[in-house]
Amino acid sequence: MFGSGIVVALYIITSLGQNSKIPADISPFLGIVLGLALVAHMANRWLVPDANAVVLPVAALLNGIGYVVIARWNHVHPYIGEARNQALWTAIGVGAYVFTLLVVRHSRDLERYRYLLLLLAGVLLVLPLGFSPINGARLWVHFGSIRFQPVELSKILLCIFFASYFAENKELLTIPTAQIGNRLYLDPRPLLPIIVAWGAAMAIIGLEDDIGFAALLFVLFIGMLWVATGRVGYLVLGLVLFGIGAFIAAHYFGQVHVRIEAWQNPWQTATNYNNGGYQLRQAWFSMGTGGVGGTGLGLDSFTGLYVPELTSDMIFAAIGTELGLVGATAVVLAFVLLVGAGFRIAQAARSDFSRLMATGLTLILGFQAFFIMAGVVRLLPFTGVTLPFVAYGGSSLVSNYILIALLLRISDEGAKQQREMLAMGAAGGPGERPMVPAG
Repeated sequence: MFGSGIVVALYIITSLGQNSKIPADISPFLGIVLGLALVAHMANRWLVPDANAVVLPVAALLNGIGYVVIARWNHVHPYIGEARNQALWTAIGVGAYVFTLLVVRHSRDLERYRYLLLLLAGVLLVLPLGFSPINGARLWVHFGSIRFQPVELSKILLCIFFASYFAENKELLTIPTAQIGNRLYLDPRPLLPIIVAWGAAMAIIGLEDDIGFAALLFVLFIGMLWVATGRVGYLVLGLVLFGIGAFIAAHYFGQVHVRIEAWQNPWQTATNYNNGGYQLRQAWFSMGTGGVGGTGLGLDSFTGLYVPELTSDMIFAAIGTELGLVGATAVVLAFVLLVGAGFRIAQAARSDFSRLMATGLTLILGFQAFFIMAGVVRLLPFTGVTLPFVAYGGSSLVSNYILIALLLRISDEGAKQQREMLAMGAAGGPGERPMVPAG
């Protein structure tokens, strides 16, 4: 509820900055925000009462901040109706969150359907190939006026498959069993099926020119493999593969080449007519006007007019402009809290599968946020992935609510197991004999 209060306060401040008056729809807005927060909270108390108490409030706060920024710039292009759509997708996301908790009562149930989930992930990845590209990438599936990105859900399904496969083959991937001469080496055969599945997914993504998701899937695969085995050699192998893949993509994939060119030299000069860097340049000019404290919510007149895709790709720049370095840092810290809570959930998980799945889900959330924020400030090439919970987009928002629902299911199971172990310890444990004084 405290996070909801912050969101409502930001909404009022934005309206005061824009129109010098309290918004007329403040009562419905307050009711919707508090109502959705109450629904999610009651679902937690009913379905996952022992789950981590940090994840949902922080996610809801990020969602609320994103909505305020989207609503603030909705007047620039009111015919799009982004604020209305985002509010609807938020409600659907909360519904998906509750539905996931109702359906997935035990995380181990997902392990039984790993190949079915892999098949479903493959179908979702292939679907966009039948549709025309948007902004150079085939990410969208259209049904009339409704469009969505299947890749957002497929990343969760692939995470579950990777977790299940690595958990089952953990020893084979860790302990050397293949003998060559007088020495033992790791048997590569258990790794081949998972590499084939991962390689097929990467190939499909390459055909769709989605470099953001390709990078995310690569980090997910190598990160989970390293966590499952603890062998640094896999990390080295991953870096080598990444270097080879990056070189090939930069030279033979047009979308990747444009992104890297804009990253290397985004400034337009007499000798560099780089239109690909326009979006980044305008975002930096805008953030520069914000400084440390920001221009103030509702007071900036530059960003929405000159920065393309402001509420989706560049929403972090919009936050940095009106809330300044302080507001941007607060968003970064919120994601740090989410990632820290996710890894804490993974540590307390009750099985190898749950531990790996929690780790993978956290990697998805953390690296997706890192990729887009680092791209905006030019630490990395700009990928165009959405900022989780903050950026405009229904596919991303709904899938991320499903993601945290799975995390909290694992958290609740781990907390219950820990409580049972503590209770057994307090009761003396099974078969424990009382202490008898010597002599």
